[in-house]
Amino acid sequence: MNKTELINSIAEKSGLSKVDSKKALEAFIESVTKEMKAGGKVALVGFGTFSVTQKAARKGINPRTKQEIKIPAKKSVKFKAGADLASL
Repeated sequence: MNKTELINSIAEKSGLSKVDSKKALEAFIESVTKEMKAGGKVALVGFGTFSVTQKAARKGINPRTKQEIKIPAKKSVKFKAGADLASL
């Protein structure tokens, strides 16, 4: 399902117009993104939890040259499915 299909599904199930559904989806994405950038987490009971994790710097190997490379530390977004979603 892509973004347009999701907007259509939201509109159909909620009774909102497609324009209002698009605004609601974009507001949701913006809110979650803002919280992730702040280092917080978003928990949606029954659906799941979005959180930020810190990945440590590590060494890797370039598969083309077989030389060792340094992979820098970075932050990553993690999603853990809630009980209702995980039981599928």
